[in-house]
Amino acid sequence: MKIEFAPLNVPVQRRLQTASVLQWVFSFVALAQCCLAAFILLLLSDWWMLALLYAGWLWLDWDTPSCGGRRSQWIRTWTIWDYFRDYFPITLVKTVDLDPKKNYIFGFHPHGVLVAGAFANFCTESTGFSCLFPGLRSHLLMLPLWFRVPLFRDYIMCGGLVSSAKSSLSYLVSCPEGGQVAVIAVGGAPEALDARPGALKLQIKNRKGFIKLALKHGAQLVPVFSFGENELFDQMENPAGSSLRTLQNRLQSIMGVALPLFHARGVFQYSFGLIPYRKSIHTVVGKPISVTQTPSPSSEDIESLHAIYLQSLTDLFEHHKHTYGLSDDQHLTFI
Repeated sequence: MKIEFAPLNVPVQRRLQTASVLQWVFSFVALAQCCLAAFILLLLSDWWMLALLYAGWLWLDWDTPSCGGRRSQWIRTWTIWDYFRDYFPITLVKTVDLDPKKNYIFGFHPHGVLVAGAFANFCTESTGFSCLFPGLRSHLLMLPLWFRVPLFRDYIMCGGLVSSAKSSLSYLVSCPEGGQVAVIAVGGAPEALDARPGALKLQIKNRKGFIKLALKHGAQLVPVFSFGENELFDQMENPAGSSLRTLQNRLQSIMGVALPLFHARGVFQYSFGLIPYRKSIHTVVGKPISVTQTPSPSSEDIESLHAIYLQSLTDLFEHHKHTYGLSDDQHLTFI
């Protein structure tokens, strides 16, 4: 394979952008393991008392990821996230104003490999979420597994990440003062296994838990489509029924996380590596769907609202697809 090396005269700004994305990929792929190893080494060292003190803190703080988390505005406004945004670049597009006295569930689509758009837009202030939607606080939901990892949990909570457990979502959208936004990558881990350039398949037909909770708490539903999310990485071919896909599905059922075999470019060359391609991401926040609170929603209520949500998501995609380079014959497929 011929390797295409990056030129030596790359501007400093672009090198800083690449470095910011490199640390982000590292955070997703290996930081949790490093934090766990650091905690174990600390426990086995002469500083074991510090590890025990942290373990005590962890026990007292165990429910925080399910009770709104612990955001740090300072970390959300780090300059590194501006470089991260500019690497792709990433933009957040508002279509309507949202009432800060209400609570919202943002359905984020597609999941992509590493949900880059969701992270930049809702876990940092690099794209101006607080300015576009004053009075609202965004929280990106993440698998509960990651909030059990010492040290790592505290870092990710600083950006506004919270547990994706039902109790966590209920806590956010039942806030009586309003102003809470729970962002859910609805397709989840299974959708990540289909994330590749040109893919428009969304795992959503049987995803109705967030619909039920929206009804139960009267939270407004907002479809969000991130154009370009699937263009960042290539994946090894893993069609349904293949040996690789069967293994990936088995591992996902055991561990709860997807293991897509993705690749793109490297740091100093453009031929292979785990750094995403420089592809624009445009995350469009649609119009809210008014939801009447129904403490005990029936299956008919859920099905009806789910159908409305699918239609709203389709309308959002069809209305904006030409703006972001898609053709007339490209449409969403719900599976």
